[in-house]
Amino acid sequence: MNLPLPVVRARWSDIDRIADLVAGTLSPTAVGAWLVPDQRDRPTLLAAVARIWIEHALLFGEAFLLPDGAAATVWYHRYRPIPPPARYTDRLAHTCGANQDRFLQLDQALATRRPTEAHNHLALLAAPSRAGSDRAAAVLAGAQQWMDTLSLPTYAEAFTNADLDLFQQHGYTRRDSIPINGHTTTHSMWRPSPFWDEGPAETLAHACLVRSSCPATTRPPGGRCADRPGLAWPGVPLSPVGGPQNRPALRRCDILTRLADKTQ
Repeated sequence: MNLPLPVVRARWSDIDRIADLVAGTLSPTAVGAWLVPDQRDRPTLLAAVARIWIEHALLFGEAFLLPDGAAATVWYHRYRPIPPPARYTDRLAHTCGANQDRFLQLDQALATRRPTEAHNHLALLAAPSRAGSDRAAAVLAGAQQWMDTLSLPTYAEAFTNADLDLFQQHGYTRRDSIPINGHTTTHSMWRPSPFWDEGPAETLAHACLVRSSCPATTRPPGGRCADRPGLAWPGVPLSPVGGPQNRPALRRCDILTRLADKTQ
């Protein structure tokens, strides 16, 4: 029996749809009003800037939609530094004109508080009109389930009190507050990976998983890694190659391989 998935992975053809969702979600907020003071121009400009970042996420992360397209999440895989979008400053100037400095100021404020350790970054949660509250919860839960297969903690910024409450309901804790130009505040949120106990050995434990036996669904004899006998196998199975969850498993291997490289 085939069960419907709670979310679907976005394609390049979904970018405009997600951008409109982001604009519809951000427009009524204090951050949206500060970024684009002119209410008439706000939805168009916010959608145009969101489009830049959504394109970037499809190159360096993921985006997910509810099956009916009513809500979306946009993520970055921050297991290493990632570059800004191509020609970002020029594109922003062309898109935003006089509002460019506000967008750059927001980017800088968020970047300075972002964790340096490897994580998945939930950059945008888009569910307009918070009749959208149920949809926001549904798309977050579905996307989070998918991202958890990568066995990394997740980070997010809450731009509204509704976002803050929703993230806390889904296992996020508040890290600190990020002032934006003295007019409004966003909150940084952190959610540990449900598959790992965070600690000094975390990166090595990730590295331990990434070997030729990575797709295996059983733990090694004695529950120990052959390459690093001092580390216990965490016992979290990966999807076998060719199985229905093949792509998430392979993406997880790709990310963990890069983490392993950093430890050697």
